[in-house]
Amino acid sequence: MFAHCSGMSKQPAQHAHNPKTDPQPAGNAIKDPDDWTTGDEPMTGAQASYLKTLSEEAGEAGADGYEDGLTKAEASRRIDALRAATGKDG
Repeated sequence: MFAHCSGMSKQPAQHAHNPKTDPQPAGNAIKDPDDWTTGDEPMTGAQASYLKTLSEEAGEAGADGYEDGLTKAEASRRIDALRAATGKDG
């Protein structure tokens, strides 16, 4: 009923890159927020929510924690600092 495909290879399937499980290549360094092309855009909703949570956990507000009107880059730097302060950086 099924035709035999003589062109089929018996080679094992190639492993496809999976960014969720495969390590990042060394050349894919994390950029400094100052170098982001979108760094001066308003922070995202996810950044605002996470920054609020971290600020509350660390007891920070204002210059070191959450405040309205931050850019993506500013929010990222504050998130990194608060993650370190709360022991969530690694």
